[in-house]
Amino acid sequence: MFEQLQKLESRYEELEHFLGTPEAFADKDNYGKSVKELSDLKETVVLFREYKKISKEVEDLYSVIGEKHDKDFLELAKKESEDLAQKKAELELKLKKILTGEDKDANRDVIMEIRQGTGGDEAGLFAADLYRMYTKYADNKGWTLESISSNTNEAGGIKEVVFSVKGKEVYRRLKFESGVHRVQRVPETEAQGRIHTSTVTVAVLMEPAEVDLVIEPKDLRIDTYRSSGPGGQHMQKTDSAVRITHIPTGTVVSCQDERSQTKNKAKAMRVLGARLLDAKNAADAKKISQERKSQVGTGDRSEKIRTYNFPDRRVTDHRINFTSHQLESILEGEMDELFEALIKAEEEKRNERS
Repeated sequence: MFEQLQKLESRYEELEHFLGTPEAFADKDNYGKSVKELSDLKETVVLFREYKKISKEVEDLYSVIGEKHDKDFLELAKKESEDLAQKKAELELKLKKILTGEDKDANRDVIMEIRQGTGGDEAGLFAADLYRMYTKYADNKGWTLESISSNTNEAGGIKEVVFSVKGKEVYRRLKFESGVHRVQRVPETEAQGRIHTSTVTVAVLMEPAEVDLVIEPKDLRIDTYRSSGPGGQHMQKTDSAVRITHIPTGTVVSCQDERSQTKNKAKAMRVLGARLLDAKNAADAKKISQERKSQVGTGDRSEKIRTYNFPDRRVTDHRINFTSHQLESILEGEMDELFEALIKAEEEKRNERS
């Protein structure tokens, strides 16, 4: 493990030196890849350097403890050495997780898609509730949420909303949200007070980095059309909406929320890239069946992952048999307890595999 970490540190130093040279700025393609690689290595190298520093301090303290000193001084040295040994063990565990690939995507930004499923307008209203829940959670975590596109229904709910989330540990936590979310409650329009069951589907896609995949312009068909935006003085008079088709896969992405065709195209390309990367990762995962056994759930978006039961004020995650009776709090974005349970379950599965 330490030999591998030494190599990573040497590579980090090599990249730092290269990026400070005129040659690096002259080679634009290689410059971007080098910056990305340096950024990816930074957390590991910082942790490794801290680990080496603490290891040296522990060794020094053990040497001191072995010498003749007064009792109080030795007690203090012993206590400090125990605290540092604990920190050292924690850092070693973090480094092991990084080297085994457990946390390599933890801080990746994501694009999320929420779509109403079965249940008509009520499903759309619950899709709006979920969007609000994720918005609140992102705000609680200090993350940045950006709307990419949305499509509402006549009842004020959401047919579909696409948005990005950026911040620390975004993917580590939100990756568990892909799948079917089921709601059981009495709709406002239900005169008889009967409980209805509706569903909403959520997809969580990693935003691709520059080095993750290359989309060739020749593989794209880009169509523009008039957006169905608001009327009156804001009525669209230009073909600002954009539809992009990735010809090899048949993947189609549309965006019309912006009044600028250029902005709509840029947002559509981000979603297209995320969907293509997701398809690539899914294909790779199928080839590594053992890896999929370490996941919480199947990762299939047709899988029912969670139920929100309003009469019982209950939220149940079916993958890990987690139940909370704090439904209102969870819908207000207080989701850490749920995510910590999912993270713990995934780690336990991974440990079972190893």
